[in-house]
Amino acid sequence: MEDGTTPERNDTHGAEWYRTLVEEVNDLATVVDTDGRITYVSPAVTRILGYEPEELLGHEGYEFVHPDDRERNAEAVETVISNPSEPQTVEVRFRHADGSWRWIEATMRNRLDDGLIDGILLSSRDITERKEYEIESRALAEEYEALLNNVEDAIFMLGVNQSDGGGVRFEFERLSPSYERQTGLTTAEVQGRTPRDVFGDDQGAALEANYHRCVNAGEPISYQEELRVDEEARTWQTKLAPVVADEQTTRLIGVTRNVTDRVERERQLRQQNERLDEFASVISHDLRNPLNIAQGRATLLAGQAESKHLDPLLRALDRMEAIVEDTLTLARQGDTIDETEPIGLTDLVGKCWATVDTENATIEIADEMTFQADPDRLRHVFENLFRNAVEHGGPDVTVRVGRYDDRGIYVEDDGPGIPAAEREDALEAGHSSARGGTGFGLTIVKRIVEAHGWELSVTEGTDGGARFEFGSVE
Repeated sequence: MEDGTTPERNDTHGAEWYRTLVEEVNDLATVVDTDGRITYVSPAVTRILGYEPEELLGHEGYEFVHPDDRERNAEAVETVISNPSEPQTVEVRFRHADGSWRWIEATMRNRLDDGLIDGILLSSRDITERKEYEIESRALAEEYEALLNNVEDAIFMLGVNQSDGGGVRFEFERLSPSYERQTGLTTAEVQGRTPRDVFGDDQGAALEANYHRCVNAGEPISYQEELRVDEEARTWQTKLAPVVADEQTTRLIGVTRNVTDRVERERQLRQQNERLDEFASVISHDLRNPLNIAQGRATLLAGQAESKHLDPLLRALDRMEAIVEDTLTLARQGDTIDETEPIGLTDLVGKCWATVDTENATIEIADEMTFQADPDRLRHVFENLFRNAVEHGGPDVTVRVGRYDDRGIYVEDDGPGIPAAEREDALEAGHSSARGGTGFGLTIVKRIVEAHGWELSVTEGTDGGARFEFGSVE
């Protein structure tokens, strides 16, 4: 049939041979006249489309073709009629007997001059799975293009070419628009070139070392790298993933983010912390020692002589000592918390309350809960809040500690509270409304709470006093 020959009309043996052939092959054979009316359909139609052959005979094939595909189908029929020597292949949706649509690939051949066929012969096969795969792949490709073109992170793709000798050659295939904007490089400039070609031997070798590591691992890896682009040193945080086919890595896809600013801020923060440590060391040793000597001498002098100047002197020295202690605490307690342990709220509050001069104040623990924190540093929080409540609320103040929401702790009192306009300033260093206060107490609270990764807010208490809330507690 492929060469266009068929048995003669009166050749009974040839007709039987032809009929046997079309009925046994897997493809669906159909014959239509010039008006598209079905004059023959092979038994394969039952397996492929669910119809019995006689259900289709005499019907126009267009009736079963999806409306959106009919024009394309008609054009193919017209073409094969006007040009008998050229077969036409068309893909259309054909209605299945169950009402669903199946994709059919039909190859049409003009057999109008064949006495046995006398029509347009269609050899058709079901390609629904292939079309669904193509549609899905096209949709994924469109999503991929949208992601590649709009994501802020820079994306690059490398081909992995493995030689027979075991060597690996990495070649750039494509850069995302974000990568091009951030580096000044373009896909056209780097396509087919190696990292050494693009970035030079030294930087290229460093890049390829990570690429080899990813290929050898056979799984995604993450790393930070420095890459000089246009004479500017930049630091990148990169995640590299292999694309594996037939158990072999054929491509690498990298997603990288310019973290130069973050790394610079971390460097500056380290320098600031180092200077802060030096400052704390000076206060701890060089200032505290002479202060202790002055306090001791003033105390001895007070026992040996009477003077109206001694009490103010001792109070001033004690205030200096309080400032030194709070400054050291502030300098050392604001670092990020790395190690935590389970803490019972009742136990912690009890210990902190016992260390503060609370006079006749009352403590109420409304809820018991266990949470993760650094107990030594958290004691500074509760001790400062309890001390603050007594200083502002008076000796008979009541302090209540409990749980709010799912992940929150509160400390509140029934004192005068903090005016709404002053609550934000109250947490800043040096702010104090208590006579003789250092102004660092609530700042210490804020630094330690934030070092735990919690959120601190100041509001009005249940009985009108001050209320401090720690949110996002683990």
